Amino acid sequence: MDGIALKDRILSKLEASVVTAMQVLMMVVVLVATFILYLLLLKNLFTEVVRIESVDGLLPTLQQSFAGVLTVVLGLELLETLNNYFTEHHVRLEVILVVAIIAIGRHVIQIDFEHTPGTVLLGISAVILALTLGYFLVKKAQVAVALKESARATSDAKISE
Repeated sequence: MDGIALKDRILSKLEASVVTAMQVLMMVVVLVATFILYLLLLKNLFTEVVRIESVDGLLPTLQQSFAGVLTVVLGLELLETLNNYFTEHHVRLEVILVVAIIAIGRHVIQIDFEHTPGTVLLGISAVILALTLGYFLVKKAQVAVALKESARATSDAKISE
């Protein structure tokens, strides 16, 4: 019995150490990515603005900017996932789905629709539909559980009166 408890404590400490190390790594990555994004903005602000002569010229610049911002947001969402895992010891499915939705959104922003085959676009559409449907179902299930727990608490309170 004592050996199992020792093993569990060691595994718990190892898990906490690894999650903490991943949190620190994600914080550094997000900070560096944000810093680089600002540097790129400042560096390219004047050179790119001068080159933009039409909406067609504006679109690639905006796509790159939005993709950079969404990349940082992805890092923040992953950091939130690690924080939730560290505090609750389980991964929240809706956070993973949000990360996937942001990632596919970032990809969609960068797509060259004129040169991308229709089958690829249909596949991406199917992935977006599946992710958003999954997110909807997870949220719907969470609301149902919350309502059930609320009804149970209300009935328990009435019984104790």
